[in-house]
Amino acid sequence: MKKINIYVDTSVIGGCCDPEFQKWSNGILKDFQSGTFRLLLSELTDAEIEDAPDEVKKIYVKFRKCIDKIIELSSEAIELADAYLKHRILTHNYRDDARHIAIATVAGTDLVVSWNFKHIVHFEKIQKFNAVNLELGYKPILIYSPREVTTYGSKSS
Repeated sequence: MKKINIYVDTSVIGGCCDPEFQKWSNGILKDFQSGTFRLLLSELTDAEIEDAPDEVKKIYVKFRKCIDKIIELSSEAIELADAYLKHRILTHNYRDDARHIAIATVAGTDLVVSWNFKHIVHFEKIQKFNAVNLELGYKPILIYSPREVTTYGSKSS
């Protein structure tokens, strides 16, 4: 069976250090470490982690050990993110959030996982991202929180 490719944004990594989100962020990290899912990270994630607190940088090293390569922020992904902005899904202040979705879409990711409920994991936004994706010839993308995706702890009775 084909492994599901999951792109995670920076919020998932930071979530490993946040009491509200750490159970599920650490759970999905364990899923990647066990090979349950295939992790995808990008140059944008690398750049955002540079300004993160040291404890988040240490967690990021664990995520990086689960991947084969970093997805580049290609001109195609930048153009798609700009289309999201042009369609007013997000404002220019949240260009990087649009770029995360675009990078994942262009890479053919199965789903995006994020804790960003305002700009990414939001019903209306997901519909709009997918409308633009279809309009421009890309497949729709699934977007969920780690809580909805992780299998860690679900096998206990």
